[in-house]
Amino acid sequence: TSIKSAKIHVNGVHLHYQQTGEGSHAVLLLPGMLGSGQTDFGPQLKFMNKQLFTIVAWDPRGYGKSIPPSRDFPPDFFERDAKDAVDLMQALKFKKFSLLGWSDGGITALIAAAKYPNLIHKLVVWGANASVTQEDVRIYNGIRDVSKWSEKVRKPLEEMYGHNYFAKTCEAWVDGISRFAENSDGSICQQLLPDIKCPTFIIHGEKDPLVPQAHAEYIHKHIKGSRLLLMPEGKHNLHLRFAEDFNRQVEDFL
Repeated sequence: TSIKSAKIHVNGVHLHYQQTGEGSHAVLLLPGMLGSGQTDFGPQLKFMNKQLFTIVAWDPRGYGKSIPPSRDFPPDFFERDAKDAVDLMQALKFKKFSLLGWSDGGITALIAAAKYPNLIHKLVVWGANASVTQEDVRIYNGIRDVSKWSEKVRKPLEEMYGHNYFAKTCEAWVDGISRFAENSDGSICQQLLPDIKCPTFIIHGEKDPLVPQAHAEYIHKHIKGSRLLLMPEGKHNLHLRFAEDFNRQVEDFL
């Protein structure tokens, strides 16, 4: 059950992805800010059930090995990622698939599930938010300077990007996501949540320092029939820190 790495031409860019497993249920893993399949989903690519699932992890444009182009953050960057993600899976000939989205990837997955309901089988999001509050902007500005990040989190990203691209892109992300706070209710995709019809599982770490729990509760409340699981010891990276438990919960749901 090796992991294949490849690139495919989608929407004018060459998107990098990793793929493993031969199950009939296709699953796309969507990484967070500055993330890639390699940095964000090691334990999922390695340990999720490869008889049941075909697992694809992608690098959104400007992230990971999907460079060039350089990453930018126009007002519709989440919609652009959602379209890229769905078109990537269609280019790989998957007719229907489930989405597992972390953090920014969770936001992208929410938008994709709402806009392409016929293609999405099931949805799992964690560390995601549908709006940006002033409190969130304060939190984002707290991570603007990457030299203040812990070495453990910083090092793999510096190795992947080099210091300058990493630092510059993080600052651009903070500016890009903070702009949503100017919208009415700070909405990123609040108005789309009622359009999500597929079975949805929301997971949230009660100790997440980046995304307050109210965001998970809001998403749960506005997606009909969704399930919410709170992990008392979970932080933002609960799928890495508690990979075994996370994988089991997600596989049972899927």
